[in-house]
Amino acid sequence: MFQLLRSLVLPAAACDGSRDGDSRYATLFRKLDLNEDGRKIFKAGDINQDGQLDFEEFMQYLKDHEKKMKLAFKSLDKNNDGKIEASEVVQSLKILGISISEKQAEKILQSIDADGTMTVDWNEWRDHFMFNPATDIEEIIRYWKHSTVLDIGDSLTVPDEFTEEEKKTGQWWKQLLAGGVAGAVSRTGTAPLDRLKVMMQVHGSKSNKMDIASGFKQMLKEGGVRSLWRGNGVNVVKIAPETAIKFWAYEQYKKILTKDDGKLGTVERFVSGSLAGATAQTSIYPMEVLKTRLAVGKTGQYSGMFDCAKKILKREGVKAFYKGYIPNILGIIPYAGIDLGVYELLKSTWLEHYASSSANPGVFVLLGCGTVSSTCGQLASYPLALIRTRMQAQASVEGAPQLNMVGLFQRIIATEGIRGLYRGIAPNFMKVLPAVSISYVVYEKMKQNLGIA
Repeated sequence: MFQLLRSLVLPAAACDGSRDGDSRYATLFRKLDLNEDGRKIFKAGDINQDGQLDFEEFMQYLKDHEKKMKLAFKSLDKNNDGKIEASEVVQSLKILGISISEKQAEKILQSIDADGTMTVDWNEWRDHFMFNPATDIEEIIRYWKHSTVLDIGDSLTVPDEFTEEEKKTGQWWKQLLAGGVAGAVSRTGTAPLDRLKVMMQVHGSKSNKMDIASGFKQMLKEGGVRSLWRGNGVNVVKIAPETAIKFWAYEQYKKILTKDDGKLGTVERFVSGSLAGATAQTSIYPMEVLKTRLAVGKTGQYSGMFDCAKKILKREGVKAFYKGYIPNILGIIPYAGIDLGVYELLKSTWLEHYASSSANPGVFVLLGCGTVSSTCGQLASYPLALIRTRMQAQASVEGAPQLNMVGLFQRIIATEGIRGLYRGIAPNFMKVLPAVSISYVVYEKMKQNLGIA
C-alpha cells in the first residue's frame, strides 16, 4: 500500500526546463542539508556512484523529480484549473479504494498549502515535495490502510492490499516475504510468553492458581530454558502457507464482492478479509492443533512436529486435527471487525483533531493505532480463543472431560466465573508491545534488503 499513490506521484513523463529553473536549482543546491531527506536525495542523485553529488547530478535529479511531480499534480487536478481542492483529493482516493471525508482531505491539503487558500497550486505542490521525494504522500496513504506489519502471533486481521503496479512488478511478494520474516522473528522472540499463555489457558483454574511467575517456574523446572520455545517451530512454519492462502482468498472474495462501480467499501473489505481469514485458518488449522499440543506437552512426550501428528492420528483419528475449529472461526468475526473498526476510528480521530500542521502521522501514531486496534480485537475474541485452546488440548490432559464448545463455556462459567474466560490474557498483553516492536524493525530491515524501502 505504500505504493498506492506512487502511481500518481512517481509516473514517468516529460517536463520543460529553463534558465530560471537552473538558477532556482543552484539556490536549492546551496541549501541542501544532509538530513534524512537530504541523504535520500544524495543517494538517488549520485548517478556515477562516486560518493559525491555535484551540481550537474543534483540538477538532473531535480529535473527528473519535477517531471514526476508535474504528472502527479495533473492527475490530482481533476477539473484542470491549476489547483488541487479537497473534493479532488476525496475523488482521487476513492478511485484507489480509500474513503475519506472532505474535512479529512482539507487536513491533508493544509500540510501542503502555503498561502492559506485551502487549495494547492503547482508552485506549492512542487516546493513541498522538492526535497521530500514522495515520502509524505506514501506515509499518508500508509495511514489510510491497515498494516500487516503488526504480527502479534494471532494473525486474523484483514490482509494487505496491493496495487496493480505492485502485482506486475513483483513488489507484492517481496512485501509478503518481508512481513513473513518479521512475523517469524517476532513470534520467536515472544514465544515464551505465548507458551505461558497456552499453559495458563489449559491448566489455570481456581484450584491451580497459575500466575506469570509460577507458570515460568513450572515450565523451567519441567523442561529447562529450551522448553520455553516448545511449539514455536509450528507457529513459525505456518506463517508462509497461512499468508499465501489468505492473500489469494482475499483477492478472490474482493472480486466477488466488488460493486458495479469497481469500488470496495469498508464493509466489503471487512467481509472479504473475514472470509479470507476463515479460508486460511481452515487450511492450516491442523498446525494450530499441533502447536497447542506441543506447547502443553511434557518433555520427551513428542520428538517433534511430525511425531506429534503421527501420535494424534493414531490415538484420536483425523477429527482430532479440527478440535476447537468452530470457536476459532467464530472468533475471526469479532476480532477482524473490532480490529478494523477501532483502527478506522483512531486514524480519523487523529487526522481531525491532531493533524494541524501535517497530514503525516509518523511511525509512532501508525504503530499506536495498529497496536490498540489489535489489542481491542483480541480482548473481544479472547474467550473464544481460550475455548478453542482448551478443546485442542483436552484430550492430552489426564482426567479432563471431552466437552464441546457449549459444554466448556458452561463448565468454565460455573466453576470459575467470567474471569475464567480470560485466563492467560496477562502474558498475551505483555507480548503485544515487544512483538509489534520486533516485527516493525525486522520488516523495515527486510524491505531495505529486498529493495522495496
